[in-house]
Amino acid sequence: MIEGKTILITGGAGFIASTLIARLAGSNRIVVYDNYTRNTLKDTPYAEHPNVSQIEGDVLDFERLKDAMQGAQIVVHAAAIAGIESTVRNPVSTMRVNMIGTANALEAAQQVGGIDRFLEFSTSEVFGSQAFKVSELSDTVTGAVGEARWTYAVSKLAGEHLAHAYYKQYGLPAVTVRPFNVYGPGQTGEGALSIFIRKALKNEDLLIFGDGSQIRAWCFVDDMVNGVLCALEHPAAVGESFNIGNARAVTTIYGLAESVCRIAGARSRILFRPALSADIELRIPRVDKAKEMIDFEAAVDLDEGLRRTMQWIAANEGQLPPLASIFNT
Repeated sequence: MIEGKTILITGGAGFIASTLIARLAGSNRIVVYDNYTRNTLKDTPYAEHPNVSQIEGDVLDFERLKDAMQGAQIVVHAAAIAGIESTVRNPVSTMRVNMIGTANALEAAQQVGGIDRFLEFSTSEVFGSQAFKVSELSDTVTGAVGEARWTYAVSKLAGEHLAHAYYKQYGLPAVTVRPFNVYGPGQTGEGALSIFIRKALKNEDLLIFGDGSQIRAWCFVDDMVNGVLCALEHPAAVGESFNIGNARAVTTIYGLAESVCRIAGARSRILFRPALSADIELRIPRVDKAKEMIDFEAAVDLDEGLRRTMQWIAANEGQLPPLASIFNT
C-alpha cells in the first residue's frame, strides 16, 4: 500500500495515468506534469481533488521538470507521443519527446535525489511484428529505418535502455513496464478499441486498417494500473522490466470488431482499408515474470471489459447504445 508519498506523474493527464491517480490520490500527494495535448484527467473528479496539483510543462523543458520533481519520492514517467497517426505526422517530435524526454526525467530524478521508485512506461511494440508469448528476455526487434511504427518503438526502447542504465550506473531505483494493448473507460486519442466502441454506439461503420487478421491480447485499464502499483510497491521490481497484459484476452482485430458490435447490439458494418503503416501481426505476452516477482495477474476478461467501457462512454459522452443490453449484464 502506497501512503503518505509525493508522487510526480509526467503525462499525468493521460488515460492510464488518470486511472492511476484515482487509486492513489486519497492517501498521497499527486503532482501532475503535462503539456495537455490530451487531457483525460479534466473529465474526472480528481482534476479538482485537494491532493492533486497540476503543472503545465513539457518533458523537453529540463529545468521546469526538475523543479516540479522537487520533494517527490515516486516518479511515474508516462509522458510520450503515442499512436500511429501521431507518429506518422510528427516523427521528429516522437523521437525527441520519447527519447530526450525520458532522458530528462531520469536525469532530473538523479539530480533531485531521494527517489524511492522511478517507473518508466515502455511499450509492447519493442517486440516487433511477430510477438507470440514473448517474455521479458525475448529479443527486442525493430523494422526498417524510417517506418513510422518502428520510429515509435525505437524511441521507447531507447528510453527503456536508459532507465536500466541509470539503475546500473547510479543506483536509481528504476523499473519499466511494457503495456500490451490497454483499453477502458476514459480512453482518449487513437486507440482502435475506443474508436470501435464510439462508432458502434452510433451504428456507424467500423474501419479496420489491414485485413483484420492481426492478433492482439487486450488488457483492461484497471488491470494495467494494478500492474503499475505492483511494480511501484514490490522491492523485487527495481532494475527489472515487466510485461503487463492479459494473455487470455486474445482475438483478431476483426473478431474484436465483431465482439464490439455484438455486445453493443450495433448494426454497424465492418469495412476494410489499407494499413497506415507496417503492422503488428501477432502480439501476445507471457506474464509469468510479473506473476512470480511482483504478484501481478490480469483479472478482467474481454467481454466484461468491453461492457464496462461501453457503459462509461454511453454515460459520459452522451452516446446512447443501440440496445440497453450493455446496462443489464
